[in-house]
Amino acid sequence: MKLTEVIRRPLITEKTTVMREDGRTLVFQVAMDANKIDIRRAVEQLLGSKVQSVRTSLTHGKMKRQGRYVGRRSDWKKAYVRLREGEKLPDFLQGA
Repeated sequence: MKLTEVIRRPLITEKTTVMREDGRTLVFQVAMDANKIDIRRAVEQLLGSKVQSVRTSLTHGKMKRQGRYVGRRSDWKKAYVRLREGEKLPDFLQGA
C-alpha cells in the first residue's frame, strides 16, 4: 500500500479541534486495511514529524433512509496520532 493511500484526510470536528489544541494530537481518516505501523510510517514521511503513539478505532456506518428506501453508509477507520515532545504540527494543519 502506498503512503498516500494510507491517510485519506484529516478529521476536523469539535472533538478533534479540542484535542489538537495541545499541539501534539492529530486525527485522520485512514484506509480500512492500514495498521498502526503503516499509519506511523505515512505520518512520519509525509508530514515530517516524529510519532509517539498511534491509536485506531473503527467507526461503523449508519443506517440512512430516504423515504421508503433504506441504505447504509460504509464503515471507516480513524487514527489518533500523537506526536513526540517538541514536534510541532505542520503549517498547513495549523489553521484547519
